[in-house]
Amino acid sequence: MKKLYAIAVTTGALALGSLQVQAAETIRFGTEATYPPFEFLDENNELTGFDIDLAKAICTEIKAECTFNNQPFDSLIPSLRYRRFDAVIAGMDITPARQKQVDFSMPYFENSASFVAAKTKPFKSADDLKGKAVGVQNGSTFQTYMIDKFEKQGVTIRPYETIQNAFLDMTNGRVDAVFSDTAVANDWLLERGEGDYGHLGETIRDAEYFGVGYGIAVRQNDPLKERIDNALTTLKKNGTWQAIHDKYFPEAR
Repeated sequence: MKKLYAIAVTTGALALGSLQVQAAETIRFGTEATYPPFEFLDENNELTGFDIDLAKAICTEIKAECTFNNQPFDSLIPSLRYRRFDAVIAGMDITPARQKQVDFSMPYFENSASFVAAKTKPFKSADDLKGKAVGVQNGSTFQTYMIDKFEKQGVTIRPYETIQNAFLDMTNGRVDAVFSDTAVANDWLLERGEGDYGHLGETIRDAEYFGVGYGIAVRQNDPLKERIDNALTTLKKNGTWQAIHDKYFPEAR
């Protein structure tokens, strides 16, 4: 009888432990995996990048599991609001317009914007793009900036589902320049090596359009925001954030 009781107790404990394991929290992240070095698919078709490593570090800090949903950038906020995932980490600027729809974590990356064009083009600054075509990512703050600042000057703004497609069309001569995040532009130029393309003009920092940095989006009034902020604070203090940054931005060390 005692043996049977012991077996029952042991079995019950194992079942409880199993339930506890199964009940581990999962944070579902939405992202858009064509934005290196922030998020992209590696040679093994595995999702990787600065944002992905940071999200995993955040999940480790708050003792949760991470999953990632890869979809077009302009669908991320609507999908978040419809609860298809819990947070968005996708090189997303914290802007007043977006803050009307979602809440953001504290900034985790300082950003700026840049034009890229062929060195053979007769452009000395962005002002020389009148009558030319510029590629941007659809649904991005870069598209909004171009429409507001350059469309009236006769610049054709050509949106693409991914910024990589914009760069590809530039190399094929279908657009004259690309306007994107400076870090993304740097990564693309670095991949090409010393070649025929480079930055056009100065980098642009405009808080009205590009906010105060990149943030992780969550639904409004979601307590997940505070937990992510606490995790980011810890990761910055203990050196984890810096180690991830140096892995993807070695030139900034």
